[in-house]
Amino acid sequence: MSHSFGLMIESVVAVLLLLTIGYCILLNRRLRRFKADEHSLKATISELITATEIAERAIAGLKVTVRDCDQNLGERLRTAERFSADIARQVEAGEIVLNRLTQIAVAARPLQEAPLSVQPASATSPPDAKAMLAAAQAFAERARSRVNGLAA
Repeated sequence: MSHSFGLMIESVVAVLLLLTIGYCILLNRRLRRFKADEHSLKATISELITATEIAERAIAGLKVTVRDCDQNLGERLRTAERFSADIARQVEAGEIVLNRLTQIAVAARPLQEAPLSVQPASATSPPDAKAMLAAAQAFAERARSRVNGLAA
């Protein structure tokens, strides 16, 4: 009995050793897969780091470009505002000159052609362009004839 009991214990130990060896083989395969996954994961991480560095350089370049564009646009806007103000002043001065020319043309007409009331150019109806041109030309001719009369 003692031999059969010893044999039984040794056979149980042998079976447990076989199970342990099988489990070690299984663990070894899993470790190989993990190491292969680790290498692919390391490669992926290095690619991500490279892509991140490229993106950071691109963002820095974009920031510089945006700053330059902002400065150029600001300068152009300031220039455009100055031109706009100059044009507005010139338009106002032109309207004043046009009103004066209209008054001169109306005053220079003979009395029978003169209207009873003089309307400024800023009234609701715009002046007739052809009549205005004719009046301005007549005024210029009279001014020339006066200058020529004084020079003679």
